[in-house]
Amino acid sequence: MTAHMFTIRRLAFPVALLATGFCLTAPAHAEGPPPPHPFISVTGEGRAAIAPDMAMLSLTVTRVGETAEAALAANSAAMRQVIEALKADGMAERDIQTSDFSIFPRYSQPDPTRQGGSEQQPQIIGYQVSNGVTLRVRDITKLGAILDRSVTLGVNQGGQITFTNADPAKAVEEARRKAVMDAMAKARVLAEAAGLALGPVMSISENAAQPEPMPLMRTMAMAKEVSPVPIAGGENTYAVTVDMRFDLRPKP
Repeated sequence: MTAHMFTIRRLAFPVALLATGFCLTAPAHAEGPPPPHPFISVTGEGRAAIAPDMAMLSLTVTRVGETAEAALAANSAAMRQVIEALKADGMAERDIQTSDFSIFPRYSQPDPTRQGGSEQQPQIIGYQVSNGVTLRVRDITKLGAILDRSVTLGVNQGGQITFTNADPAKAVEEARRKAVMDAMAKARVLAEAAGLALGPVMSISENAAQPEPMPLMRTMAMAKEVSPVPIAGGENTYAVTVDMRFDLRPKP
């Protein structure tokens, strides 16, 4: 019985030593994160300008009547005439879109010179109906003639023009290249001023291209103007910005 117990104790002793040795060889503390690598972040901007090849034109017909039904009937007849004439002149139906419609009462204004005029309540004296359309003019050389003809057909409000481009992809691509070149030039100057060398690009991101079309505001008149209305399209500018991050290294 005694020998058997002695054997168990001898087996247990090396196990305890092994356990103690494992604890002694464990690292005293974990290693911290490596120091941050130096880098530089810059923003570049590029622009490209091209002549517009399309225009968005808004036209509005406004009519008044003693009743809402009368104003609506007069407005619908005038707008129908305008749309039919535009289609007859070659305007595609897909390029004509109703963009605004409103009907509201017209009120009389109290006469403050009359006795008790300030206490008078406004009275409904009629109704006004406005119907607006937006035209996509794909041939801007016809824009002046469209404006002139629209006035003669009864358009009496609107005339806002926005020049744009059907496919600005090439202009946006040029603006992207200029934006990257601008960012790289800024990064080189900053790195040199700091006594460092510019390393490879670590990241690059682009902000959405922002077109900057030039709007032309025009007030429509009831009287016929000289035909055709002179229009100058100018240029559209497309802007792109990029955010770039570069690695920084000591100068060799």
